[in-house]
Amino acid sequence: MTSFDVDVAIVGGGPFGLMLAIELGRRGISVALFDQKPSTATNPQANATQARTMEHFRRLGFANEIRDLGLPPEFPTDIAYFTRFAGHELARFKLPSAREARERVTSMSGSWSAAELPHRVSQKFVEQVLHRQAASLDGVEISFGWRVCDFEDDGEGVNVTAIATDGSGKKTLRARYLAAGDGARSTVREKLGFRYEGDEGAVRDFFGGRMYAVYVNAPDFYNQVPHAPAWMNVTFNKDRRAFMAAVDGKGEFAFHTQLRDGEDEATMTDAGAVALFQAAVGRPIEATVISRGTWTAGYALVANKFRSGRVFLGGDAVHLFTPAGGLGYNTAVDDAVNLGWKLAHSVRGVAGPKLLDSYESERRPAAIRNTGYARTFADSLGSFVPSPHIEAEDEIGERARIEAGTYLEAHGKAEFNIPGITFGVRYEGSPIVAAEAGAAPRDSADTYEPTARPGGRAPHLWLEPGKSLYDTFGFSWTLLRLGDHPPEVEKFVEAAKSANVELAVVDISSKEAEQLYQASLALVRPDQVVAWRGQGEADAHKVLKRALGGPSY
Repeated sequence: MTSFDVDVAIVGGGPFGLMLAIELGRRGISVALFDQKPSTATNPQANATQARTMEHFRRLGFANEIRDLGLPPEFPTDIAYFTRFAGHELARFKLPSAREARERVTSMSGSWSAAELPHRVSQKFVEQVLHRQAASLDGVEISFGWRVCDFEDDGEGVNVTAIATDGSGKKTLRARYLAAGDGARSTVREKLGFRYEGDEGAVRDFFGGRMYAVYVNAPDFYNQVPHAPAWMNVTFNKDRRAFMAAVDGKGEFAFHTQLRDGEDEATMTDAGAVALFQAAVGRPIEATVISRGTWTAGYALVANKFRSGRVFLGGDAVHLFTPAGGLGYNTAVDDAVNLGWKLAHSVRGVAGPKLLDSYESERRPAAIRNTGYARTFADSLGSFVPSPHIEAEDEIGERARIEAGTYLEAHGKAEFNIPGITFGVRYEGSPIVAAEAGAAPRDSADTYEPTARPGGRAPHLWLEPGKSLYDTFGFSWTLLRLGDHPPEVEKFVEAAKSANVELAVVDISSKEAEQLYQASLALVRPDQVVAWRGQGEADAHKVLKRALGGPSY
């Protein structure tokens, strides 16, 4: 019998890798995580945690810790558009502060009925929490400053070799599985021969080409700028278009602008980076560069495969976004949540042959969907070209600003009011989801239709102030008994016991819940996706066997 040093080796300590380590460690699965960086992210990187990601953090018990980070509780999370930051305000899409989000969430309904609302916080803060949570788990070992230089899948396990980036050592270990979230230049993806497919190199007036990122500290910004604060600040003019997220609400910003002809990243200095920032502000405001670097906008790429044998990939290693809509990091978290329970079941020996196959069949279409939405948003903003009169202080300039403001207000709402994108991912056709007649709900960015049709997020409702339906779910499988007179479920309990999986039976004696789910029973997966629903007439053993990756019926 093959012996293993660890159940799962993980390459990459970003959101995908750290979240996967938590999902596995919480289930008693041993993990060895390697990342060649010296620590978690020190630059802001992504700046928006979507509501579905916050629901995952709530399930794991640290949503409030995340919501306490980033901007001050009262800071507006608006998206605002300006000619320049100290120039004319063109449009503003208002969103709640962190405090308001806490207060409003229990009153939201329809498309925005959720256990958590979005939170605007830089990825560097989120990664610190994920790292602490993962490192606190028994059986999870995290090694920053170590690069996985080789691996071999021999069909029964994966042999992994890692070297310290400072040259101080070398490690070899044998794992049951390898999961890689090692970024856009993934060496694991390259060794497997997987390729990106989709759009690259889109050319736009903005959001298409070489971008320059500056993590900047400008403590006098809010004294110099004559506008209400906003989380996301966007300039719209002919020579210095930019977007800039507030990091701490005091003076730190993640500033991004597109390099123009004649602007050379190779010769850029701190003074030059500050000059780019000042041009967007429209005033010679004092600023200090914390870090700076380049990246390329215009990508909407998804790998042709997410798995080879015992090796799995997630995050930027398999999908690359232009960061419109804030979808990249959140898609990576969903990858980890989807893969985590499936790997855990496989290690425990309770998975059927199709369970691990379902990772690619579920997550690859989701990545294609999400990169497509991000591309649409980037096209909408980046291909809208400013009038040459946008900054003119005359009647022509005023008309140009009104026209731009009308367009940008509609764009802001389209890009940031996205419950359909946030909650509407569906796994129709998955081998582990019960098939159901009829058409699935229409996929729309700004509208989410709650439905318990198998393959989608379980519909949410509040049972009482502060208590979400999701709070009643088990950490593994959940069987909801809905309504005043739900059927007995002994056969489901027996089937779960026979399959050696945990099943929490939850009684919700609510007509509202029964009507919402259009069923008296609903089987919910560990990732809060509905696997099956019915009235009690189904063969419990067949239902559960399929959900665990067994034969289809």
